[in-house]
Amino acid sequence: FWLPDTPMRRYHYLYARTRWLTDPVILAGLRDAHRKLAADQARSMGLLDPDGQGSWTHPDLSRMLYADGTVLTPLFHAHPGDTRLNKETGELRPLRAEPDGALHWEGTGETAWGTKWVLVAVRSNELHGRMIVDVDWVPSPGGEAAVAMDAFVGLAPHCPGAQGVLYDTALRGVHHQRLMRDLGWLSINKVTAKKAGSKKPRRSEGQRVPKSTFVEQRQITRTDGTTSTVDLYACDGAIGVTRLLATGEQRFEELRRVRTHRNADKNGKFRWYNDYQLPERLGVGTITVRLHATDDDAKRKFNRTENVRPIPSTDPDFAGLYRRRNDAESINRALDDTLWLRRAHSIGHERQHLNLLTFALGVNSLALHRHRSRTSDPPSPRAAA
Repeated sequence: FWLPDTPMRRYHYLYARTRWLTDPVILAGLRDAHRKLAADQARSMGLLDPDGQGSWTHPDLSRMLYADGTVLTPLFHAHPGDTRLNKETGELRPLRAEPDGALHWEGTGETAWGTKWVLVAVRSNELHGRMIVDVDWVPSPGGEAAVAMDAFVGLAPHCPGAQGVLYDTALRGVHHQRLMRDLGWLSINKVTAKKAGSKKPRRSEGQRVPKSTFVEQRQITRTDGTTSTVDLYACDGAIGVTRLLATGEQRFEELRRVRTHRNADKNGKFRWYNDYQLPERLGVGTITVRLHATDDDAKRKFNRTENVRPIPSTDPDFAGLYRRRNDAESINRALDDTLWLRRAHSIGHERQHLNLLTFALGVNSLALHRHRSRTSDPPSPRAAA
């Protein structure tokens, strides 16, 4: 495990790069090996521990995966197909360009030209406690969510202690459904704002309009034994009821989340539920609401996982969990800092993929070294040859 005394030379790098990237199977094997190795190293640091802290009601950050997409600026300014006229000969010469570059949209709404990547990580609260567990290329604009889901599915067998995923609004209802039903993971993110053009009046420009919708009707039992029907609504992912004001208007009243739990089906899928505390005016007790979508929701064209969140943004646990999203932006910045003039090291997504894997190895090695130096005895002297 010790590095040789003689440093690596460039022809070593060129030989390895050319040999490994001639066959896509080899690069896929390197990625799979990195997933398993990084997950094992993360568990050695106390992360993704199946017996670790946290529950489905109150997840722990050490058992939460977080990810984000980032665009690498190519080496060349030109786009594929761009040409330049040679005024002396009249010849149109093609300009050097990134063959895998595309126009991608960032979370701020701005566009960026280059190759897009999804990086998945987990971290502890220690200094340099970040572990990058997967890296994958986004081949087409708008495909970030699909690539991220493929990464989570590939990581699931290696991360039995994971409780959920932190991501931005690139993940939609179909992705939340897959995370909860197939992987048994929580999906912690915000609900996208209401679309423009809605029949309801819009607020002033620059002010976010929350999305609200009817969920279902439920029968509840009051304290005196009588039953009544209550309409449940979702606003910004939170479940609640409406309350009639003295002015005749109805106001949304959020129900307090008491418990989040899941059950396993015989077919290996998971069913998710939230227990909510009812207000005293409706009856003392709790009400259970299903979080995953079923065929009944599809028949009435209700996208439950798009509108209902296990832990909404107004929940007390949300702020402590979602703040880890800031570290995803920190990973992107750290990656940019390793690039000369903020541009990619190489041309083509295969070579860039290898560059990002080595970047992840460097980040993980530093985290593992710092963790071992704080928690274990110093390493033994190097054995004689």
